[in-house]
Amino acid sequence: CEQKKNYLMSVLPYFQRLTLWMWSHTMTVQDYQDLIDRGWRRSGKYVYKPIMQKTCCPQYTIRCHALKFQPSKSHKKILKKMNRFISKGELQKGQEDCEPMDSVCEEAGPQELSKVHLKCTALTDIQKDATEFPSTTEVQKEAADATPTGSQTSQNDPVSVPAGRTASTAPKPGNGADPSRPLCRKAKELRKERRLQKEQMRQNGDGVSSTVSPTQPTPSQNSQSKTLEDFISESLPENSAHCLEVRLVRSNPPSPQFKASFDASYQVYKLYQMAIHKDPPDKPTESQFKRFLCDSPLEAEYAPDGPEVGYGSFHQQYWLDGRIVAVGVIDILPTCVSSVYLYYHPDFNSLSLGSYSALREIAFTKQLQKQSPKLSYYYLGFYIHSCPKMRYKGQYRPSDLLCPETYVWVSIERCIPLLDNSRYARLNQDPDLGDARAVRDLGRALVLYRRTVMPYAAYSRKRKGSSDEMEVQQYASLVGQDCAERILLYRS
Repeated sequence: CEQKKNYLMSVLPYFQRLTLWMWSHTMTVQDYQDLIDRGWRRSGKYVYKPIMQKTCCPQYTIRCHALKFQPSKSHKKILKKMNRFISKGELQKGQEDCEPMDSVCEEAGPQELSKVHLKCTALTDIQKDATEFPSTTEVQKEAADATPTGSQTSQNDPVSVPAGRTASTAPKPGNGADPSRPLCRKAKELRKERRLQKEQMRQNGDGVSSTVSPTQPTPSQNSQSKTLEDFISESLPENSAHCLEVRLVRSNPPSPQFKASFDASYQVYKLYQMAIHKDPPDKPTESQFKRFLCDSPLEAEYAPDGPEVGYGSFHQQYWLDGRIVAVGVIDILPTCVSSVYLYYHPDFNSLSLGSYSALREIAFTKQLQKQSPKLSYYYLGFYIHSCPKMRYKGQYRPSDLLCPETYVWVSIERCIPLLDNSRYARLNQDPDLGDARAVRDLGRALVLYRRTVMPYAAYSRKRKGSSDEMEVQQYASLVGQDCAERILLYRS
């Protein structure tokens, strides 16, 4: 409508100052892999790149080394919470995680300002980061009794309270702790030792408890080093309260399974947008859903050394007891699984599905790597260090950030001190290193002009004094020489 057009025109000039974008009709997965390795992202068929030096909240592309990933304590808590829900049906609705939300780019365009920062454009990040994020602090350790040790105990410190005496009654003066008695131990250690003894009693079968040294490796202690796959594939009782199934369906071109579940998936998206992002009921339309999360420029590709499911765009559907409760939108590329977005049914907000799906996608990446050795990274979109609530992606380690000037990867541990000092930083500290794929020959960039593919040098000769050289030069510098020679830039 005309009103919407006017609104877009009023926002677009500001948007263009902070983000560069282009419409992609079709693209190979290798082209897109090269683009996201230069700071680009996609939303539907829009491919965009923030102008890092100009935006108030610079957005750095982040990737996780999936093969080396080990879940943190907070990640383990989320996995255990999901397993507990599936096995026992425990869903504590009154205790949702207070996790921040990213802004949402609607219809893959600049239609609202970021809710994370008033100065940010709507395209701060258009993927799972727009869902539910874990707290930036680690889960606090279990409280333990802080009983002072023998060396710290004074004559006024009660060592124990005999029966019949209240805790406030002062003990009789003495010589302090009895050196013949063992030192007080934390209640947490005592509970762990009793649990280990019970496990060994069950294993022995004769009801006799074996002595277990606190320092001796035991099955319970070894569980602390359980892998991500161990938590996900943990065996559940046969009479579990729920059944969770994760199905991968190709979204472009849409597979029969995708078409059959389209309406159910859209209804979950609509509920998510209304509950989480406070959209009015008429805003998350079916056509907007298609443009935003179903359309993709990526062609479906298969390779002998690639994954069995092939490359391209997919939806990972989470089916609980026969119905969809969450959907993760992902791209499978030559060297990574790239997270695009996640939406879920609001009734399950307390399950931290944003974080849980990220962990499942990391495990999925490791599974694909067994079929395709080059595919070993998980891309989480953009990392925004200048916004404390948006630093959660740094918890998925080991991870790297993309240097916005040299386009090389730098470990996040080396980047954080730089970003603490300045919102925008050249992450690679080698002053002699430049962009290895910088434009060397603009004339070789391919353009599509009057339905004919030609190098830019031939196009400029045909036009005789073309005035778009600066624009094409900027485009080529952003996509790099290799992509400029493969991607067709439309010229009218």
